[in-house]
Amino acid sequence: AVVSTQSTGKCGNIKLLNDTIEKNAAFFIRAGIYLILEKLKVITLRNLFKKIYLISGSHQIDVARFQIALNWLGLEDVDSDEAECILANMINDGYIKGYISEQHKKIVVSKVSAFPKLSSFL
Repeated sequence: AVVSTQSTGKCGNIKLLNDTIEKNAAFFIRAGIYLILEKLKVITLRNLFKKIYLISGSHQIDVARFQIALNWLGLEDVDSDEAECILANMINDGYIKGYISEQHKKIVVSKVSAFPKLSSFL
């Protein structure tokens, strides 16, 4: 279970991570690591969004791309507003350097280190 959570976090598969946590919740609670895994969800989303950024090849990315990725991973209930909210929280928490252009429905990330090293905020 722990190996599964580690690999899903690295690859950005939030759906698989959620399923693994749900399936093994009792074990994680007994081991005292359940709350740590909640933080891993945020890191998993960051890694997913970083992959989208790298694939797009631009520092201006449609919020819809993030929503589509989340929907494709099985989180069908995530709409455009929720995807934008997730991105805004990640910007606010320092996981992503950038801002959201409401008018254009895009996230504009920094051209230099848009995704700071995890060690800078863990």
